[in-house]
Amino acid sequence: MIQSDDLPPFTRRNVQASLAEALADTPVVCLLGPRQCGKSTLAMHGDPERTYFSLDDSHFLNLAKKDAQGFVAELPAYVTIDEVQRAPNLVLAIKRAVDSDRRPGRFLLTGSANLLQLPKLADSLAGRMECVYLQPFAESEKEGSPGEFLQKWLAGELAVELVGSPAPAPSELPRRLVAGGYPEACRRVPARARQWLRQYLRGIIERDIHDVAQIRDGGDLAKLIELLANRTGSLLNITELSNTTGSTRRTVESHFAILEKLFLVRTLPAWHRNATKRLVKSPKIHLCDTGLAAMLSDLSEDRWLEDRERFGHLLESFVLQQLVALSGWTDPDLRFWHYR
Repeated sequence: MIQSDDLPPFTRRNVQASLAEALADTPVVCLLGPRQCGKSTLAMHGDPERTYFSLDDSHFLNLAKKDAQGFVAELPAYVTIDEVQRAPNLVLAIKRAVDSDRRPGRFLLTGSANLLQLPKLADSLAGRMECVYLQPFAESEKEGSPGEFLQKWLAGELAVELVGSPAPAPSELPRRLVAGGYPEACRRVPARARQWLRQYLRGIIERDIHDVAQIRDGGDLAKLIELLANRTGSLLNITELSNTTGSTRRTVESHFAILEKLFLVRTLPAWHRNATKRLVKSPKIHLCDTGLAAMLSDLSEDRWLEDRERFGHLLESFVLQQLVALSGWTDPDLRFWHYR
């Protein structure tokens, strides 16, 4: 097993220990997260003895689609199958293989769509699969630190450490907000990062949505995510989105669900003492990466002072983005709400 400290920058991920724990006692482990957040890199560097197959390769994809049972039967003992959502029929074949041999760590799957929201896939591997979620880079990962803020906060140790700590330079915050956490965007200067993000989103709209839904034209989906980027950190109002887009409520709900499955947006439920009321109060919407949100809403760091309200919403999404990422290696069972 390659240690995280041995990996190059923008490869080391703090969630690697959680992934190794899951592989040690579970037959199928699925590493889920948005496309280009680093899943393939983490999966390939995790264990050099594990054979790697990518379903972005048309040769392997065609084999998996034509004869899933035969494809799985010929696989080595321990394998990684990248972008498994592209061949959903593989899951049933993996289930049969695991039922006959339940050795832990046999299959490491990666997916750029939430398999738990694709009912046929989730049901097939119930009791056989553990999901580990990989988010875009947290700020702690960019700095090469272990990301212990959430752990210390929950343990009540944070207040002691903050005494006497130097305040961060104010100029740092706008830059971090608009940079986001996608590894490829983080490597580039701001103008090139924004261009990469545009191409990234275009690729998802033109290709990846077809892995999770039957949509002929992704134009309405592209329009919806741009509207959501300008509303990140706000209450979800399906009726208002429907009126703005000129689409039916059912269409907006369907398109929103697709964006959730692709890890582009997330909803944050409202907290209430009564658990039942939490289910009916309006959630907030957040784009999962503030760099993508900033690009879509045309926010750059030099507009920090003149666009304070919009940057305030972006900051809220940024804080949630960091906390969700930290929970991945602190306590994956943590849940988050917004307080009204």
